[in-house]
Amino acid sequence: MAQLSPEQITPLREPHIAQVVTLMSDGSPQISPVWVDTDGTDILINTALGRVKTYNMERDARVAVGVYDPANAYERVVNVRGRVTAITEEGADAHIDSLARKYTGADSYAGHRSDETRVIVRISPDNLTGR
Repeated sequence: MAQLSPEQITPLREPHIAQVVTLMSDGSPQISPVWVDTDGTDILINTALGRVKTYNMERDARVAVGVYDPANAYERVVNVRGRVTAITEEGADAHIDSLARKYTGADSYAGHRSDETRVIVRISPDNLTGR
């Protein structure tokens, strides 16, 4: 497992959109823009059950995540190859509200839907590049 450096943690905690790459059943890549977070060790994203990326991660834990600071994309970038180590409903609604505050300034996520189940996806980095 690779360890995030302080220089890599900082952009993960800033409101930059991440690109998460999962693998379809035929091995082709699928990419999704997501809000991203970190606990300092792992990458955390929040999504809902039933989405393509969630199915893909449940079937094949290998993923890639790219985060780029649009003000300086060549100097402030974090690229992660890793694996999903957990997909959990526990704390997911509070987590998406926290991400909404980070990304939009709103107290809660405007996209809450009673017909979907939010989950936190925990990604452990195996390989890190970027500064």
